[in-house]
Amino acid sequence: MTRYTPDLLAGDLADLTAIRRDIHRHPETAFEEVRTAQIVADKLTSWGIEVHRGLATTGVVGTLKGNRPGQKTIGLRADMDALHLQERNDFEYASSIPNKMHACGHDGHTTMLLGAARRLAAAPDFGGTVHFIFQPAEEGLGGARVMIEEGLFEKFPCDVVYGMHNMPGFPVGHFAIRTGPMLASSDSWEVVFKGTGGHGAMPDRGTDPTFVAAQFIVAVQGIVGRNVPSSQAAVLSVGHIAAGTPGSPNVIPSEVLIRGTARSFSAEVRNLLEKRLAEVAAGIAQAGGCEAVSKYHRRYPALVNAAEQTSVAVEAAAMTVGRENVEANTSPLAGAEDFAFMLEKKPGAYIMIGNGGTGEGGCQNVHSPLYDFNDRILTTGAAYWMNLVQLELGDAA
Repeated sequence: MTRYTPDLLAGDLADLTAIRRDIHRHPETAFEEVRTAQIVADKLTSWGIEVHRGLATTGVVGTLKGNRPGQKTIGLRADMDALHLQERNDFEYASSIPNKMHACGHDGHTTMLLGAARRLAAAPDFGGTVHFIFQPAEEGLGGARVMIEEGLFEKFPCDVVYGMHNMPGFPVGHFAIRTGPMLASSDSWEVVFKGTGGHGAMPDRGTDPTFVAAQFIVAVQGIVGRNVPSSQAAVLSVGHIAAGTPGSPNVIPSEVLIRGTARSFSAEVRNLLEKRLAEVAAGIAQAGGCEAVSKYHRRYPALVNAAEQTSVAVEAAAMTVGRENVEANTSPLAGAEDFAFMLEKKPGAYIMIGNGGTGEGGCQNVHSPLYDFNDRILTTGAAYWMNLVQLELGDAA
């Protein structure tokens, strides 16, 4: 079995860097990845890979059959979309589109999978089928869920699926993964506290929802501290508060809107957070003579890696960079990923690839206006995908 390393793919780095920087310069946000999808489709077609387009509007799936017998099929997924963010970098390939930026590295994810696809198409020495899944709209709009709803796994059956994401602050040449819950579910919630409001000089003549809202914001942290089991993890954060008008600070508003995010790693804790947010809001509102209207929106489920596929991913990463550079039991992260929808349907695993630490390219955190994907890891990621294919399909007969 061939062992692919970044050094073995070093000759591809210049071309991959050019592709990545071109995508970076022309970022496209959710379900609008028209130019990016065209680049992907054109590249795959030029390498002799069968291309299907149209799932989730801009999704692209490339299908490559090995030249050896085998029935197993695997899916390799990369996301393509950018964020609504104004880039503050000043290098020559910085975003040319105002208020849009590849600030999470999806330009790099797309390029790494393209790099693997080109190499595998040139020498498909495996048995079975690889589906290269280029997904739109990971950033908040659930492109993975939409692709599934529109028949992804019916049109392109996969026995297993794999995903990968870059990790700033983690060294170049390193990978991190764990079995079980690796990323949290991501939900949003909102509470509207309703009172009568009134004159700020005479609060006794009405009911004040701002006083109730202030108590609720503090009490929210008690849900995690006193209701979530100590063996579990969860996060509740307030991200938006709206009430009153700036021009009338002497008026107690009649309504206060609070919105936030909820993160958890199990269905039990997720259910608990939804239940307790509504209960705490209602209880505090009643004590203050107000009404609480609560809504809880389930967005991305927790991302859970299957044990068998995690072992395969660890071995593929070890083939790529050496076992000593693979963290096989990393701590769970409270971030979320819509690849979780695919892992609800198929067994698989999601791995992190180091994007570099302080003093290295790409060291800014994701979603920062100063973030950049580290081109040094393009061949590392491509080699990982190729080793994964060898492990899953190389021995098929």
